[in-house]
Amino acid sequence: MWTHGHFYWNELMTRDVAVAKAFYAETLGWVTTEVPMPEGTYHLVMDGEKPVCGMMQMDGPDFEGVPEHWVGYIAVDDIDARVEKARQNGATITQEPFDVEGVGRICMLQEPSGAQIGWMTPTDPQA
Repeated sequence: MWTHGHFYWNELMTRDVAVAKAFYAETLGWVTTEVPMPEGTYHLVMDGEKPVCGMMQMDGPDFEGVPEHWVGYIAVDDIDARVEKARQNGATITQEPFDVEGVGRICMLQEPSGAQIGWMTPTDPQA
């Protein structure tokens, strides 16, 4: 069960998924599985049968000048309503809410102090 306002997911954005996968496999014992997506392959880090975080290749002009980084996602009860509250309280929405089939509704924002964060309303209330 996910809880509103708690961290829900983490994702590594990297220019070399193979190097990242090898590093985390050797140092932490991580096992990954590949999931095809329209934008490319998504790499799920698994704890047995349960996915615990992901890795994504940073390709294309959208990522020019962006350093490799981890992104945290906070679960929220109603992404659209929460985005409006975020705007009213000084956030800049860097990616408007969008749907990921089977995952949930996600947005990216920069909070007033300048930090980037993802918010999401997960599809599965029991996840």
